[in-house]
Amino acid sequence: MSTPQRFRKKPVVIEAVQFTNNASALDILKWAGTPPVRADINPASGVAQAILIDTLEGTMRAVYRDWIIRGVKGEFYPCKPDIFAATYEPVEGTP
Repeated sequence: MSTPQRFRKKPVVIEAVQFTNNASALDILKWAGTPPVRADINPASGVAQAILIDTLEGTMRAVYRDWIIRGVKGEFYPCKPDIFAATYEPVEGTP
């Protein structure tokens, strides 16, 4: 049996936008383009209920307060706020 080794995640800079309301959903769609990112709109209210992201693992769903991340290869994926806060910190010079 192999002995477990320890690894540290390489420091990389990503772009991310938090899904906070209907306006942010529109901003996310403009930023990411469609596909692979689209909004799940409630037909009665016209409000975005979720952001749907097509990934190699299937369609992932981001709900309010989740972050949408553009990865180092241009791929998109959602991230829960607590995981985002534990994993990422702002880059100096970011508005």
